[in-house]
Amino acid sequence: MDQELDISHYFSLENCHFSLLWKKKEAVFSPLLSLTEYFATRALGKIEVSLPPSVYLEDISLISIGKGTIVEPGAYIQGPCVIGEHCRIRSSAYLRDHVLIGDHCVIGHGTEVKQSILLSHVHAAHFSYIGNSILGHHVNLGAGVKCANFRLDGKEILISLKGKKIKSGTNKMGAIIGDGVQIGCNSVLSPATFVGKNSFCYPLLSLKGFIPPNSVVKKEESFQIIPKRETP
Repeated sequence: MDQELDISHYFSLENCHFSLLWKKKEAVFSPLLSLTEYFATRALGKIEVSLPPSVYLEDISLISIGKGTIVEPGAYIQGPCVIGEHCRIRSSAYLRDHVLIGDHCVIGHGTEVKQSILLSHVHAAHFSYIGNSILGHHVNLGAGVKCANFRLDGKEILISLKGKKIKSGTNKMGAIIGDGVQIGCNSVLSPATFVGKNSFCYPLLSLKGFIPPNSVVKKEESFQIIPKRETP
């Protein structure tokens, strides 16, 4: 297996609630292909907090919410879904099926999460889309970040690596974002984008392919400031 697909480029699984999702010698994205099987092994339906009446839970027996988590009015949560402890699920957040969220995470207003794994201390606080993706510990998504997960032609996602095309086994795959990564506002990550841990990506980027750990990603641009003409 290419080292760019090894979990060590992206995540530490020490004290991770979901570490059993990764099996030895499997690619870092492999848990995205087995979420259905993983949920089938989990005991669900344990909600350890009180919820406002306007929170909508679809398939409540398939939803678990940990202690200390706050779910604000107007959030929509669809099972199966696991939300850890001391999270904040803000008003108008939309959690679709097969979502795993660790402890101390923030899912903000207008943010949609679908068939994804978020480890601990993930912040997606404003108007983001996270589809079929894995986000590591202490990842921060700026407002409006989109993790695209679908090719325009609907075909299988191919992973581009060192001039090769690697089959993913699925037609829906978003981003793999390593521990400590920050993605700037209104950036878009194309399907099968891999961002190595502790990287920093500037706002307004179109990201794709593999970004090594400890990288800074920005685009060169310039703008002019000119005096405003006086109105006669």
